[in-house]
Amino acid sequence: MDAAGVILLGLGPGDPRLLTREAWDVIGNCTEIWLRTSLHPAVEALPGNIQLRSFDELYDACESFEALYQQIVDEVIQEANKPGGIVYATPGHPFVAETTGIEIARRARQEKIPLRVIDGMSFLEPVLTALELDIFPHTVMVDALELAIAFMPLFPPDIPAIVSQLYSRQVASDVKLTLMNNYPDEHPVVLVHRAGTDEQLIENLPLYQIDRSQHTGLLTSLFLPPLEPTTSFEGFQDVIAHLRSPEGCPWDREQDHRSLRADLLEEAYEVVDAIDADDPQSLGEELGDLLLLIVMHTQIATEFGEFRMPDVISGIHQKIVSRHPHVFADLELDASEDVLLNWERMKADERIAAGKPDASILGGVTRSLPALIQADEYQQRAARVGFDWPEITGVWEKLFEELDEVKRADDPVSQNNELGDLLFAIVNLARWLNVEPESALREANLRFRKRFAWIEAAARQQGRELTDLSLDEMESIWQESKGI
Repeated sequence: MDAAGVILLGLGPGDPRLLTREAWDVIGNCTEIWLRTSLHPAVEALPGNIQLRSFDELYDACESFEALYQQIVDEVIQEANKPGGIVYATPGHPFVAETTGIEIARRARQEKIPLRVIDGMSFLEPVLTALELDIFPHTVMVDALELAIAFMPLFPPDIPAIVSQLYSRQVASDVKLTLMNNYPDEHPVVLVHRAGTDEQLIENLPLYQIDRSQHTGLLTSLFLPPLEPTTSFEGFQDVIAHLRSPEGCPWDREQDHRSLRADLLEEAYEVVDAIDADDPQSLGEELGDLLLLIVMHTQIATEFGEFRMPDVISGIHQKIVSRHPHVFADLELDASEDVLLNWERMKADERIAAGKPDASILGGVTRSLPALIQADEYQQRAARVGFDWPEITGVWEKLFEELDEVKRADDPVSQNNELGDLLFAIVNLARWLNVEPESALREANLRFRKRFAWIEAAARQQGRELTDLSLDEMESIWQESKGI
C-alpha cells in the first residue's frame, strides 16, 4: 500500500490453492503482511520476499480472548494511520468467525480510515463439502468459545448445527458438557479436521467422546445432527398455533384464558402428584401437559394482541437476572437467608418504582393458592423483614395457646376462627422445622390412603364388608399396615 489505510485479507480455509485471485494479486504487491496468527497452512505458501509479522505472542500474554482481540485491533488501527497503511490477513474470511476483522472495519469507518476487504473462502465451504451438506433450509452456526461458557445450548435441538473453532480438547470438553444438557450422551456427531486441506480428516463418534480425539486443532469443526422434529420449543409453538388456526381444531379455537383456567390448575396439581410419587417419567409427562397450557395461553394472548412469547420470556428473564445480582452482578451474598432478604428489598424498590410504595409485601401472594401454601408464604415474607419469633420456644408456646383456645371455643363461629388460628400456628412451626406444610400434609394423606386401603383389602380377604369390621379390628389392621 502506498497510502494510509487497512486491507483486510482472507487467507481461506487452509489450502493455498483456495486463496482468491484478488488475494494473490494483493499479496504479490505487498512487502509486509500482518497475520492474526502464523499457524495457518496458507502462510507457508506466501512469497519469501514478503516480511511476515504476526500477533502470535499476544495469545499467551493476554488474559482473555477479549483482551487479545482488542489489542490486535488497536495495533492494526495504529499501523493503518501510518504512511503505507497495513495489510492484515486472517484465516478464512475476514468477517466469518473473525472478531478482529469486524471490529477493525468498524473502527476504520468510524475514524474515516480507508478500508478494503479482500474476500476469502471461509472455513464453512470446505466443511460443507466434507459433510456433503446443504445448510438450507436450517443450519445453526455456533462459536465453540461461546458454547463452552454457556450452561445450555442457545439454539433449537431439532435443526443441525456446525460448531466452529473447536481448537483444543479442553474447549471440546466444555462444549460437550454444555451440549449434553440437551442431547443424549450417545448422540452421533462428526468432527471435521483441517477441512479444505490435503490432511482433511472426518471422525464419526458419539457426543461424549469429542474431547478424546487426538486430531483436534486450530482447523477443527463439529457437526451436530438434529434431534427428532418434535424436540424444539419453537416447533411446539408452531403446533399450538396450528391448532388455533382456521385449519386447526374447532375445540382449541373456542378456548380462551378463562375457559382454560381449571385445566391449568389441574395440570399444576398433577405435576405435584408426580413429584410426591417420586416418579420422574410421570413428572416429565405432566410438565409437558403444563407447558401445553402455558403455550396455549400465550398463543391466545398473541392472537388478541395482548403479548407474545418473547414478551413472556423477556419479562421473566429480566426479572430473574435483576433479582440475582449476587450471580449476574457484583453483589456478594454468602447465605440463602441473605439472598431472601435482598430479594425483599428489591421487591420493595420495585413497588416504589411502580408508584405503589404503600403496597403490602404480602400483596404479591396469590389469593387462589391452597390455604397451607398461602399461610406459609405469608409467614416466610413476614419473617424476612424481621416479624418472627426470636426462638422456636415462642412458636411452641403459641401453638399450645391456640390449642387451648380451640378447647375453650363453645360456638361454631369461635371454633371456626380458633381452628384457623391453630392451623396457622402449625404452619409456622413447620416453617421453623424447615418442613413444607403442603407437602407434609399431602404425604400424610397418601399414608392414610395406603393404610386405609390395607384395611379394605383385609376385609375382602376375610370375605367381609368393611362395615362388618369392628373399630378394634380396624385399628389392629391399621397398626399392622404401618409395618409394611
